[in-house]
Amino acid sequence: MSERAAKITPADADEQDDEHLTDSATPDTAREGDADTESETTPEPVTNGADAVVRALENAGVEYAFGVQGGAIMPVYDALYDSDITHVTMAHEQGAAHAADAYGIVSGEPGICLATSGPGATNLVTGLADADMDSDPMVALTGQVPTEFVGNDAFQETDTTGVTTPVTKANTFATDSDRVGSDVSEAFALASEGRPGPTLVDLPKDVTNGETDREPDTPETPDTYEVQERADPEIVAAAAERIENAERPVMLLGGGVIKGNASEACREFATEHEIPVITTMPGIGAFPEDHELSLEMAGMHGTGYANMAITHCDTLIGIGTRFDDRLTGGIETFAPDAELIHVDIDPAEISKNIHADYPLVGDAATVVEQLSEAVSQSPQATKWRAQCQQWKSDYSMAYDAPEDKPIQPEFVVEALDEATDDDTIVTTGVGQHQMWACQYWTYTEPRTWVSSHGLGTMGYGLPAAIGARLAADDDQDVVCIDGDGSFLMTMQELSVAVRENLDITVAVLNNEYIGMVRQWQDAFFEGRHSASDYGWMPEFDKLAEAFGASGFRIDDYDEVADTIEAAIDYDGPSVIDVHIDPQANVFPMVPSGGDNGQFALTEDQL
Repeated sequence: MSERAAKITPADADEQDDEHLTDSATPDTAREGDADTESETTPEPVTNGADAVVRALENAGVEYAFGVQGGAIMPVYDALYDSDITHVTMAHEQGAAHAADAYGIVSGEPGICLATSGPGATNLVTGLADADMDSDPMVALTGQVPTEFVGNDAFQETDTTGVTTPVTKANTFATDSDRVGSDVSEAFALASEGRPGPTLVDLPKDVTNGETDREPDTPETPDTYEVQERADPEIVAAAAERIENAERPVMLLGGGVIKGNASEACREFATEHEIPVITTMPGIGAFPEDHELSLEMAGMHGTGYANMAITHCDTLIGIGTRFDDRLTGGIETFAPDAELIHVDIDPAEISKNIHADYPLVGDAATVVEQLSEAVSQSPQATKWRAQCQQWKSDYSMAYDAPEDKPIQPEFVVEALDEATDDDTIVTTGVGQHQMWACQYWTYTEPRTWVSSHGLGTMGYGLPAAIGARLAADDDQDVVCIDGDGSFLMTMQELSVAVRENLDITVAVLNNEYIGMVRQWQDAFFEGRHSASDYGWMPEFDKLAEAFGASGFRIDDYDEVADTIEAAIDYDGPSVIDVHIDPQANVFPMVPSGGDNGQFALTEDQL
């Protein structure tokens, strides 16, 4: 980060008497060395609720927080002034939530976002709902009017816990300055323990301003919160026997594989037993797509060969997946001949959408290890593997890119992939560009695909790239593949990327449409383009320059490689305005509620 980064500068600390040292100070350390050493090893004592909130974050190892300042959250920001936590001021609270979400996806630790009361809190709701649908670890801290004003329609008052209860894993209305730090510690622990998700602590101003010397508890979940780690041994044994006797097995890896750090265990199991592997969209990266066993992504816009394998398999090993409608299409036609082994840490997901013949509740990595120990021989599936390879050939993802027509988006995605390393992190908004980024980038590692899945939030890509950049290793590239409609929704966050001098590359696949809506209108609404034609799009390269980023434009194929190289090489945020074929469509496609085995490869097949 640059010297201009929005890190809150520590204030000069007041001298403290020895009697004011906290219990966490080490007496021998405090006596040794000079004053500088003492200030580095001994934290300042907690004096109010806001100090306790920040201390809880520090104790949890938080390095970054994303937010927007405001009246009711001001005491917490004042406490951040003396903290080593780096605060990144976002342009909008929704951007703060998406940045924190992406930070959590890439780092594996909960991302932190802050907002004030009223509109600040409600502006977080989309990001909270997004993280909740995708089980992403995140903690939101919201300011609230003083307790005595709650319920009186005070200025910028909103029932934040009421509004966010349906879209958070847990939320808390803080009532006690002595307890508020521990409330935050508990929220942090809950966000990542078991099935991850967003948590929220609502902070009335009198609670954060209230005096306290109470140090927050360490981040721990409540005693009543229990997570089952290991699956029932009898069901594991039965599932193992089914795998051994399978003739047409497939593994289906969902987002829970990545969140549960089970990717390596799944790779080892699949390769040892030579079982073809499919991923859901959130599971992209859980298994290397350049491996011969990979059939890539299934579902509405999944590969033809993945959908054929699901339709014809006799044993489906689903790990960390919700079996949502974008994956399954019509439930009655999903894997109709298969017995289902379902591994999930959340028992509520078992048989919620698709009946599980072998319900295995537990941590993904742990249960896969249980299965690995229980499976004594690999299934005899040589012919099945050959059939899967034949489907790969029959339903190739090849595309035409004639030079006398506008640029095809698939070509741009492949060019971006070619120009970057295997560990590059890709973020996207939602729409056609998201599907092309799924289909034509080859993902080989987990936590390199960052997108909005369950909620389908347009505008997610750019703020997510900011969060991903700060969570990523310094030598990792971060590329945001966005659409013109999505980019318009949150492009104000480009100001943050410029201010913080973040090295991200944004490729806007500009077709001057809300492309996926236009595609559906052509297919199902007789081509009536109601509110999907965005023929008035701005010049995004010039807008980037106005923000202080580096702007590029691509209109022809011969400009693609050199322009992408220049944008990626630029040390800072860059935006490429790529003018693609406005009539380009995403295929394969399974109509909503359709049969995955009856996917369309062209519009006239719908």
